Amino acid sequence: MTPLKNDTFLRALLRQPTAYTPTWLMRQAGRYLPEYCATRARAGSFLNLCKSPQLATEVTLQPLARYNLDAAILFSDILTVPDAMGLGLYFAEGEGPKFERPLREEWAIRDLKAPDPHDHLRYVIDAVAEIRRALDGSVPLIGFSGSPFTLSCYMIEGEGSDSYTQVKRMMYSRPDLMHHILDVTAQAVIDYLNAQIEAGAQAVMVFDSWGGMVSQAAYLEFSLPYMARIMAGLTREREGRVVPRIVFTKGGGLWLERIAGCGCDAVGLDWTIDIGDARRRVGDKVALQGNMDPGILLTTPEAVAAEAKAILASYGQGSGHVFNLGHGISQHTPPENVSVLVETVRETSRAYHAA
Repeated sequence: MTPLKNDTFLRALLRQPTAYTPTWLMRQAGRYLPEYCATRARAGSFLNLCKSPQLATEVTLQPLARYNLDAAILFSDILTVPDAMGLGLYFAEGEGPKFERPLREEWAIRDLKAPDPHDHLRYVIDAVAEIRRALDGSVPLIGFSGSPFTLSCYMIEGEGSDSYTQVKRMMYSRPDLMHHILDVTAQAVIDYLNAQIEAGAQAVMVFDSWGGMVSQAAYLEFSLPYMARIMAGLTREREGRVVPRIVFTKGGGLWLERIAGCGCDAVGLDWTIDIGDARRRVGDKVALQGNMDPGILLTTPEAVAAEAKAILASYGQGSGHVFNLGHGISQHTPPENVSVLVETVRETSRAYHAA
């Protein structure tokens, strides 16, 4: 593989010295970019876009052509894993992802198997390899998966939910079935992420997007232990480098210290917690990633720059911070505001890394 020209992101995740605070954005390849919309239209559907390594490579690289970002993230979707398990993923126009066969019957749950990523998810693994070649060592490539808990929520509900009625019913009345789903899904995620690392991903991230919607007791039983299992099962080194591991629980600020102890190298933060307070709470245990409210990007360039500077000041001196949003970028974001964000962080952060 081509030597890496910019390893600032990887160094920050491992809390090593850097010249500035690196930046990437959750959902940085998305509908706010007109070039993405054009490629998606050419693909015919979101799933077609995900399942074409060539088109996935094209949209992964689009934000890097516009912005001075420090990492690329594989263009895919967290629901590729349950789709590979045979649940029948489809996207209803204007309604988001749905599954034809949600997990409601005990026999279907007992029959659930972890898919072979080299077989059922070959298109993702091929995309990782193609993106890595196209990057040509410019910046690192992030691979990712949903967490077992978040994937299980979709698998049981059959779609996104505000109340998670089916999930909570199963958690509290049949925890044995819930744990079986989580066991199988955790193994699937380990296999999937290790296949991405083998294909060229240089860091990996686990998105626990729905972990914050349960009680503390439920989170500590049904979400965090499975992320810890994944951290322990991941390939640690590849191509002579450590492969950093990031975990992100949206709404997980209450459990920050516990999350930091799950075996990850970095914890992603949403915008509900001050990053300076988070740093004081975790100390030198992990790096922190985040945590601007993506809603700020819908305002003015001046507001974007001011908020970026405030977050950098709150984190303070030294490395161990990867600048990001507290969740995915909105499709309504003006692309020029992203330019302001990226350039503000790049220039302003240098003062926090001076020897």
